[in-house]
Parts: sequence; structure tokens; C-alpha cells
Amino acid sequence: MSEEKLSEQSENQENQPTPLRCVIGATMCGGLGFALYKLMVSIATTFANKPVTSDNPMVVSISSAVRTLVVGVVALGTGIFGIVGVGLLALAVQLVIKQLTTKDEQEV
Repeated sequence: MSEEKLSEQSENQENQPTPLRCVIGATMCGGLGFALYKLMVSIATTFANKPVTSDNPMVVSISSAVRTLVVGVVALGTGIFGIVGVGLLALAVQLVIKQLTTKDEQEV
């Protein structure tokens, strides 16, 4: 019984966020977000340079919808990774402030 509690406590301590982990995660999310942004710009430029050449209005409307969806999905991924990166940076700042304030309280 006590071994289970000790293993749970050690697992909880290992999974605690640290400022370093948050900054590493934010860097990774920022890199992925930037790569997705470049991909989105590339896709949008390619779509803009290659217009649909068809006289059928149904083909034009379907291709326009598909192009919009493709660019929208990549933009959504870009936004999500960007927001997560900013959130992880904010969490790192919060953890640093918490560590500094707890040290000040312990000294007093």
C-alpha cells in the first residue's frame, strides 16, 4: 500500500512542469507554427498562381471551396501551435515568479 503511494508521488513529481520544459515546449510549438505558416503561404501562393480553367460553374465553386478549406486547415494548425507556444511561455514566466516568491517567503 505504501509502495503504491510512493510510486504515485514520484510519478507526480516527475510530471510537474518546470520553466525549462515549458520553454523547450514553446520553442518546439513556435517552430512547428512557423513551419506551418510558411507552408500556408506557399499553398496560398500556389493556388493564386494557378487559377481554375473551367467553364463549368460547379467545378469553379467546388475547387474554390476545396482551396479555401485546405488553406483554412493549415491556418488553423498554425494558430493552434502559435497559441500553445505563447501559453507555454506564459506558464514558464508564471512558474519562475512562483519559485522566486516561495524562496522569498522561506527566507523571511
